[in-house]
Amino acid sequence: MATSSVPTPHRTPLRRLSQGSLFRLSRSGAYPDAPHGLGFLEPALGELLDEVEALQTNIAGLRNLGDALSTFNESFASWLYVMNMNALTTDWPQAPTDASFVLAKRRAEEDAIAAMEALKAAQAPPPPPPPPEPPIDQTTTDTSIAANTTTTTTAPPTKGILKKKAAKPKMTAREKRERALAIDKVVSVMPLEFRGNDPTLRRHMETVIETFYEKEGRGVGIVEFIKPPDLNQARVNKCLIALVARKIVRKDNSTGTVLYHWQGLPE
Repeated sequence: MATSSVPTPHRTPLRRLSQGSLFRLSRSGAYPDAPHGLGFLEPALGELLDEVEALQTNIAGLRNLGDALSTFNESFASWLYVMNMNALTTDWPQAPTDASFVLAKRRAEEDAIAAMEALKAAQAPPPPPPPPEPPIDQTTTDTSIAANTTTTTTAPPTKGILKKKAAKPKMTAREKRERALAIDKVVSVMPLEFRGNDPTLRRHMETVIETFYEKEGRGVGIVEFIKPPDLNQARVNKCLIALVARKIVRKDNSTGTVLYHWQGLPE
């Protein structure tokens, strides 16, 4: 009977011992005083410990350097943010200057004086009505000489006819359209608050401009603009201040009473 051969199991081949192996290190003459066995590991482990401590020191230094860089990055980013905010606030060309505050104070004083004058004018008693005109007598004298006789004929007196003031002619549709376009052109150069999302403020400005057109050719007092309850004195002052600032209206108080004269849009 033939016997079957059993295959040999696979085994990992043994590696060759390197020159730095523990065996050769124990047999070398580098440490002749080292005890036989594992006693030669003590000096090698001592050197390893020194190198590990040096590595730990270097790693700690790298960690400190990373922390310092993180602190610097945060501080530098904060400085850049502050410089950006400073550029948006300090270098703003439309920021108010000292002259702006002086001008605002002067305008406030002028508005207060105008308000006091308007209040005095409103509280003053109305002027007495003018006396009625005397009737007009028409006398017609006819003189005729006939036979040395003089005849005088006198017509009966007739009462004078008082003429009524002619009513202001109504505006045609074309004139209304042209005036609306002119008012809209003036409002378009006003500050944003008068032509923004607040229709009430825009309506107040249009009413003030409409009053100037109705009183064209003469100065207009502040009382003539007031139309309570919608358009009070404070709102009229606000609209007039904006018009004077744009040099569309000229303010005159040389006569002792504040009057506003329409000048129109500057060329």
